[in-house]
Amino acid sequence: MCSHKWAGQYVVPSGHVELGEPLLNTMNALPPTLRSRPCAGTADLPALLALWPACRPAAWQTDFPSPTDLTELLAMPEVAARTQVWVDAAGRTLAYALVDGYDNLWFDRTPDAAACAMDDELVAWGVACARRLAASSRSPATLDTACRAEDHARSAALQRHGFSEQAIRTLQYARSLTEPIPEPTLPAGYTIRSTAGAAEIEALVALHRAAFGTEHLTVAERLAWMAATDYDPALDLVAVAPDSSLAAYCFCAIHREENRLSGRSEGVTDPLATHPAHQGRGLARALLCTGMMLLRARGAERAVLGTSSDNRAMQAAARAVGYRLESERIWFTWRAQIPAKA
Repeated sequence: MCSHKWAGQYVVPSGHVELGEPLLNTMNALPPTLRSRPCAGTADLPALLALWPACRPAAWQTDFPSPTDLTELLAMPEVAARTQVWVDAAGRTLAYALVDGYDNLWFDRTPDAAACAMDDELVAWGVACARRLAASSRSPATLDTACRAEDHARSAALQRHGFSEQAIRTLQYARSLTEPIPEPTLPAGYTIRSTAGAAEIEALVALHRAAFGTEHLTVAERLAWMAATDYDPALDLVAVAPDSSLAAYCFCAIHREENRLSGRSEGVTDPLATHPAHQGRGLARALLCTGMMLLRARGAERAVLGTSSDNRAMQAAARAVGYRLESERIWFTWRAQIPAKA
């Protein structure tokens, strides 16, 4: 997950967002029978998951947020409170948009949802939500989102609403598990094991924060990963240092519903993080190799991972054990304009 910021909770009111005149002039009229309402949390989840596979091309089915990601997000009340759904006169869910706990906007819609106008409506809702979140927390209004480099329609919609393309990319790597997997090699005194679950949740969160130099990732979010239907404790790996502290981790999983949608048989080997005190010792490579072996033993034929374009160490570790770059997602940022001084 590529998350950047945290903002305070804000319950979004029902109905469409209020749009300024310039924005209204750029939008096509939505069908009169299409309306939006606040998300009912997990009660809306079956209808939202039913949007797949119609809402995305086959190769994009598992892009974030995937069905598993959406399930985890809506399990958190603060995120569910910032989610809006769009339904037609028959009550069918055609689209959703949410602003997560790090001020990232995510949305999907079916082709039936009046594509061009619907994209504008979803982005406009996200911008209005960001403004309200900022007002409630008395912080600057900003919003981030990402899309495939080849998704020109979404890129255009974002830029129409004032989003600026950033240099940062999310890189997706993949590797066949039918090819030989290198044997994991660890420094003396280090071991790899599965996590001890909730008993070491605080240590896992502390490791993640230290590795990425961030305060993002909470105990509640880590527990949400572990509460997912496809969570396999044996695939939640940690590298343990000679002093018994957690030196690195690799969160591996096989998401069966996503494999059904994509027609693939793959597992994921991320997030992966190494504590700064233990970096440069090959722990990431060892964890990746261990994870790939476990995924292959469970029937997976491919392994995938995502990382940031500025994470050179992760990219090098992935390439060293056979991963190849498969796709890129571009990040965009919106910031509230500051009125010019008179």
